[in-house]
Amino acid sequence: MPLTISGTNGVKHRFTVEVARTPEQQSQGMMNRQSLGPDRGMIFPYDPPVAASFWMKNTLIPLDMIFVRVDGTIARIEENTAPLSLDPISAGEPVAAVLELSGGRSAELGIVAGARVDWSH
Repeated sequence: MPLTISGTNGVKHRFTVEVARTPEQQSQGMMNRQSLGPDRGMIFPYDPPVAASFWMKNTLIPLDMIFVRVDGTIARIEENTAPLSLDPISAGEPVAAVLELSGGRSAELGIVAGARVDWSH
C-alpha cells in the first residue's frame, strides 16, 4: 500500500509498505529478511492505540522504527536498530501505528519527530 511522510519542511516522501494487520503478521514483522528497499517498509496499525514495544529478535537488518500518533504525527524515531537485539524499543506513549523503514533512511531523508504519516487504514 502507498504511504507518504510529509516532512516538517513540506517535502513529501513516498513509500510502498506491507501492512501487518493480524497478530501473526505483527509477530513475524521483518524477521529473517536479508534486505529492504530504500522506499519500502512495513506498517503495524493499532486500533485502539497501544504502548507498542518491539525487539529485533531474528531481524537480520537494521531498521528505523517510526512511532505514529493517532493524529498521524511522528512521536519518536528509533534509528538504525541493532539486528538480533532483544532490547525493547518503545514509543513511550500510546501510538496508532509503527512504521519500519531501512535503517538510516529517516536521517537520509530528513524525517523527524513531528512529521506527518499518511496511509489508507
